[in-house]
Amino acid sequence: MIPWVHLATAVMPGKGGELKLMQRGHEFSIMSGSIELMNSRLSGSEEALATLSAERLATCESPSVLIGGYGMGFTLRAALKAFGPKAQITVGELVPEVLDWARGPMASLSGDSLSDPRLTLATGDVAGLIRGGRWDAILLDVDNGPEGLSRGANDRLYNRPGLATALSALTPGGLLCVWSSAPSETFTGRLEESGFEVEIARVRAHGGKRGARHVIWMARRP
Repeated sequence: MIPWVHLATAVMPGKGGELKLMQRGHEFSIMSGSIELMNSRLSGSEEALATLSAERLATCESPSVLIGGYGMGFTLRAALKAFGPKAQITVGELVPEVLDWARGPMASLSGDSLSDPRLTLATGDVAGLIRGGRWDAILLDVDNGPEGLSRGANDRLYNRPGLATALSALTPGGLLCVWSSAPSETFTGRLEESGFEVEIARVRAHGGKRGARHVIWMARRP
């Protein structure tokens, strides 16, 4: 078996620990300690985060879309394809090194997405981008979902004040879409109590018909 090679390390702001970029052959993995946050073989649910959102905003000709977390770029590439030529897409990534990895070791995954004229890249906490903008869609793939693992500060995206901020930042009919590795009835209830109309999708991690399922909440501002 081909061994894993440790390519790079990044320190997350706010005492959030370290991220490690690993490679085995053509496969990449980003780790937080001993926990794998993402793997290049598993792109289906991250892509669905964008495609399901775009389907529900099909009548919006020039959507303003915020993606929280670059990761390995799967959601961004799917969004550039799904939201159309007039979309304006902003990606907020907390850890600058992740974008360096996207341009460097993982350039084969990024393709030409990072040079797309519809794209704006911003480094820093996506919470500030939510507060400072007006969005038709906010797509959050931050940490491991509402019950995060790698950075306690991410909880403020998913608690009641954070959801109230997101609701205010959305245009009428806009969507807050949240990726998670696992379901959470608590988070579903919190979305509904915050004033969202909630739809839940269970999607395959691989994008096929077998394997683990991840969860996407699609919460609409009425």
